[in-house]
Amino acid sequence: MTLSADPRLIVALDEPDLASARALVGALGESVSYYKVGLTLLAQGGLSLCDELKAQGKQVFQDWKLHDIGAQVEGAARAAVAGACDLLTVHAEPQVMKAAVAGRGDGTTKIIGVTVMTSLSQGDLDEMGYGMALSDLVLRRVDQAVECGLDGVVSSPHEAALIRARVPADFLIVTPGVRPVGADLNDQQRVATPQDAFLNGASHVVVGRPITRAPDPKAATLDILRAIHNA
Repeated sequence: MTLSADPRLIVALDEPDLASARALVGALGESVSYYKVGLTLLAQGGLSLCDELKAQGKQVFQDWKLHDIGAQVEGAARAAVAGACDLLTVHAEPQVMKAAVAGRGDGTTKIIGVTVMTSLSQGDLDEMGYGMALSDLVLRRVDQAVECGLDGVVSSPHEAALIRARVPADFLIVTPGVRPVGADLNDQQRVATPQDAFLNGASHVVVGRPITRAPDPKAATLDILRAIHNA
């Protein structure tokens, strides 16, 4: 079976520098159509990389995870929407989400809220002073995201089924923490396979090191595309 790029797979360009990121994009070629550009690259002038990806016909996820006073978030969202940005992250707090939606205006960029980072466990939340169960906090923030007019959320695949049961049909559930069977967990705590993520209701999966640190990144990508097709 010939496998083509699937926009439900977002490859995280969590590379140390722009040159490495560009080399990886070149190696993956037409097997990937959607890339996430995070803070490490954005802080090095990564908006130029976003423009390059759009010029190649790729979709671009700018993973800013905006979190600031409303005026700053609104301005940052307005700036992002004016550039090469199909998907933008903000922290899923009401003031932040409302400001981002206002900043987008009539733009077409999808804005999604980060519920609880997939690197965090219940113990981490307890240490931070949250007096509620992790899943309850996720669902509270999901409900607030819907109320604020966001297009979706970022969440662990573990919570995807609970979220899918309470949101509109077109609401995006973007799940990092996705690992093929047998892959290292690295710094992720709440993980699942690509198949499980989609069966639980995810709309997109974000995959980084299982592809980018594989001996053959393109072969690893094709394996994940097969898993998506099977799901």
